[in-house]
Amino acid sequence: MGKKQTFASDTSQRSITDWIRALLVLLLGLIIAHLGVTLFLLSALGTDTFTVFIQGLSRVAGLSVGTVHVIVLCILMVLMLLITKGYVKPGTIVCAFCGGPIIDFFTWCFKEYINASSGMPVRIISVLVGCAILSLGMSVVINSNAGTGPNDLVAIILSDKLERIEFRWIRMGCDAFFVSLGFILGGTVGVGTIIAIFLTGPMVQFWLPKTKVLLQKIRV
Repeated sequence: MGKKQTFASDTSQRSITDWIRALLVLLLGLIIAHLGVTLFLLSALGTDTFTVFIQGLSRVAGLSVGTVHVIVLCILMVLMLLITKGYVKPGTIVCAFCGGPIIDFFTWCFKEYINASSGMPVRIISVLVGCAILSLGMSVVINSNAGTGPNDLVAIILSDKLERIEFRWIRMGCDAFFVSLGFILGGTVGVGTIIAIFLTGPMVQFWLPKTKVLLQKIRV
C-alpha cells in the first residue's frame, strides 16, 4: 500500500497569480460537483448525505434549508479555524456560498429532462452518474489546494488525523453519521442517499490521485 495522501498544507507563500489559478480550478471543481448534486436532486430518489442532515435541522428549527445550510457551514468553519491549521482557506468561503446558485442553474437546465415523472431507469442512472460526477468534482476541489466546503473538511481533517484508515472509510462514516442524525431530526432518506453513502467515499478516493497528477501538470 502506498503512502496515504494528506490534505493540510501551507499556502502562505502562494503568489496572487497562483491563488487566482487555484481558485479558478476550485470553481471548476465546484461546478462539476454541483452538477452531480443536481442530478441527485432531480432524480427525486433521495438527496446527498449532508443535505439530509440540513433538511432535518431546518424542520426542527423552523428555518429554510438555505438558512440552516449557511449557519451550519459558518459554525463548522469557525470551529475548524479554532482547532486546526492549514485547512480553512479562501476557497472554503467560496464553497460555502457559491453552491446554491450553481445548483439552481443546472436545475433550470435539466429539470424538463430528469424529474420525478421520468422513468425509473432514467432516475437511477441520474443518481449513479450524479455520484460519479460529484466525486470527481470533490477531488478537483480538494486538490486545488484553495480550500473546500466546511462539511467536506470534516472527513478530510479526520483522514489526516487517523492515518491508518483510508479516506473512503472515513468519508463513508461521516456520510452515515450525517444521514442518521438527519433522519432522526426528520430529514428524508431515499435510495439515492444510500447510494451516496456507499459510493461517494470510494469514488472520491479513486479520483483524488488522478486529478492531483493532472493539476500538478498545470502547476496548481
